[in-house]
Amino acid sequence: MKKLLLHPAAKPAVFIACLLPFIWLFYSALTNQLGANPAEALIRATGDWTLRFLCIVLAVTPLRVISNTPALARFRRMLGLFVYFYVLVHLLSYSWFDMGFDVADIVRDIIKRPFILVGFAAFLLLTPLAATSFNAAIRRLGAKRWQMLHKLVYLIAGLGLLHFFWMRSGKNDFAEVAVYAAIIAALLGWRVWQRWGRRKHPAAPRPATATRLQ
Repeated sequence: MKKLLLHPAAKPAVFIACLLPFIWLFYSALTNQLGANPAEALIRATGDWTLRFLCIVLAVTPLRVISNTPALARFRRMLGLFVYFYVLVHLLSYSWFDMGFDVADIVRDIIKRPFILVGFAAFLLLTPLAATSFNAAIRRLGAKRWQMLHKLVYLIAGLGLLHFFWMRSGKNDFAEVAVYAAIIAALLGWRVWQRWGRRKHPAAPRPATATRLQ
C-alpha cells in the first residue's frame, strides 16, 4: 500500500478519481439524465459532493495515524482543493440555474434564507484556504500561521453540516444529515481525543545521544 501511494502515478489517479463525479454530472446534464428537475438535481449533487470531499479531507489525518501510512498526507492538499472546486460548482449552479446570475437577487436571497447564508459563509471561509494551499503561501505566512488559518476547516465542516440540515428541514428528511453528522463528529472527536491524550501523557524528551544521531 505504501509503495502504491508513493508511486508517481498515484496523484494523477487520485485526481482523475476526484473528477469522476463532476464528469458524470456533466454527462448526465448533456444527455438529460438528471430527472424532471435537472437544475435542482445538479445543485443538490454538487452540494453533496462538497460535503463528501470535506469528510474525506478530515479523514486523511486519522487514517494516516491509525494505519501508520504517512504517504496519505501527500494527497490532502489536492483533496482540499477539490472541496473548493465542488463548492464553487455548487455556487455557480445555484447562481445560474436558480438566480440567472442576477447579483441583486442573489444578495437578497442570501440575506433572506438562513441556510443559503450559512452555505455562503462556508464558501467565503474556504476561499482563503484554497488560495493558500500552495508552497509559496506557506512560506509567506509561516508554518504556524498557515496551520492556524487552515484550522478553519473545522468551522467550515460545521457550517456545511448546518447548511445541509436547514436545507433538508423543509422536507423533514434528516436521514442523510444524520449520517454526515455522525461521520464529522467521529472525525472531529478523534482529534479532540488525540489532543487530550497528548496533554495527559506528554511525550518524553528524546535523549541527547538520540538527537545527535539524527
